[in-house]
Amino acid sequence: MAAALARLGKVYAQRVRGELDELTQVAAGLESEADVRPSLEQLHQHLHRIAGAGGTLGFKTLSQAARALEIEANGWLSQDVVALDVAQRRRFADAVATLVDHLSQCETAPTQAVAQAPSARTTAFGHGGKVAVWLVEDEIPLGEHLVHLLGQFGYEPRLYTRFDAVAAAVRDQCPDCLVMDPHSTAEDLGAVEALMTSPSFQALNCPVIFVSANGDFPSRMRAARLGVDGFMLKPLDIPRLVDRIGRILEERHADPYRVLVVDDDRDLAEHLRLVLSADGMDVDVLSEPEQVIEAVATFHPELVLMDMHMPDYSGPELATVIRHHDDLLGLPIVYLSAEQDRAKQIQALRSGADDFLTKPISDTELVAAVRVRAARFRQLANLMTKDSLTGLLKHARIKESIVRELARAQRTGHPLAVAMLDIDRFKQVNDRYGHAVGDRVIMALAHLLKQRLRKSDGIGRYGGEEFVVILPDCDLQMAQNVLEDIRARFEVLPFLHDGHEFRCTLSAGIASTGEHPEADDGQLLIAADQALYAAKHGGRNQIQVSPVL
Repeated sequence: MAAALARLGKVYAQRVRGELDELTQVAAGLESEADVRPSLEQLHQHLHRIAGAGGTLGFKTLSQAARALEIEANGWLSQDVVALDVAQRRRFADAVATLVDHLSQCETAPTQAVAQAPSARTTAFGHGGKVAVWLVEDEIPLGEHLVHLLGQFGYEPRLYTRFDAVAAAVRDQCPDCLVMDPHSTAEDLGAVEALMTSPSFQALNCPVIFVSANGDFPSRMRAARLGVDGFMLKPLDIPRLVDRIGRILEERHADPYRVLVVDDDRDLAEHLRLVLSADGMDVDVLSEPEQVIEAVATFHPELVLMDMHMPDYSGPELATVIRHHDDLLGLPIVYLSAEQDRAKQIQALRSGADDFLTKPISDTELVAAVRVRAARFRQLANLMTKDSLTGLLKHARIKESIVRELARAQRTGHPLAVAMLDIDRFKQVNDRYGHAVGDRVIMALAHLLKQRLRKSDGIGRYGGEEFVVILPDCDLQMAQNVLEDIRARFEVLPFLHDGHEFRCTLSAGIASTGEHPEADDGQLLIAADQALYAAKHGGRNQIQVSPVL
């Protein structure tokens, strides 16, 4: 990215040099003009843009000099009548002419700090992906038991009995997650620090979960100082461990934040795109503001970053246009502008924007500001669409997905299967062990579904202990095989409560477009529900299919 930013700086320097030559001529004409307001307004507009873009692109001294002249011009323009004597006009014109000298100084020694992309590695994490989980446990029977159970959730577990063996393995391999008991091997505690503080291990950026029989404060503080991502106590609750692994990996491997940059200054917009993209964000640039609604509809940004002053449209005007659409009321809009008048900033925010960032802005500050605001929007969006306990789609959203996938199946002629799943005798689990334990059972099934199904499949919590699964491009036999695998894996999962171990089972019903070619989305779901009813009344812990209509 550094090379790209350097090339962009050269392009900007060439362009702004021509702009400064034009401004010098306009400023020189002030001496002979009877009415200087039009020329002064033109100068003010260009100085404002150079002050903001120049500083962000690394031309610090140019930005500062242009800012001082902009403030002076703004003071004159704020008067009802602009009355400048010959000395003031000449001095201002000379100051504009010297801006090119500041440009030359900046070209020699640019001051912009270059943001660096965080280290990352390719992973198969996601629905149906093989996630490598390494375990460090010297009690071999326990370790093998954990390997078996983690395998039921679709992970690829590997057991180690010594930390030095892990240190050797990570030289050319990397797990998606490392789970270890820091007291489990015959090695001293220094082996843990040696492993986790080694440059080779830190470069992997691998999440680590400690499991220990000792949960006192010093042990937890030691884990925190080593940067451990999770700390769990033995005896280990496997569904809870799986939940922790899943949440950590989902956060680390989430889709990139989508940011729409709206700015008529193409050089500045490209700089913003490079900086934000280097941090892993997905950035689209719009230099034609009148197309903002179309761009939002196709790109689906999680944040709009726009200039407040553009030639034909202002930021507040564009923000108002966006807010006219009900489905865009919650979309974050952040101004990035050289406007430093606090009263004008506040007035602009009243037009529907959420925040104001002032140019020039460092790369580091820009990335941090955008990331935290986009993350907040995603969190709120997830609260609206996803179940808070499982992270799966809510009732209404999964029904919308059925409508969408059924329309696609009918259009392409590909099969579609819909299944309803229900945890057997779940009320007894809640009554006997409490709702907190019941929630862990629900979360375990949710994680099992996410691990064993494809990323293209839809999964939703329909209500309580009931789930809906949408399987595009999947005929009835394929759906039966997939759900039978999930059923078999779920029934062997152990759940713990006060030292007591118990297990649960599930029942499921399937309906497909092959057997119900004329069914609409509601009828397909009803057919799956009827098949689930048959599974319950047929003895539970089984998969039933809806008969041909």
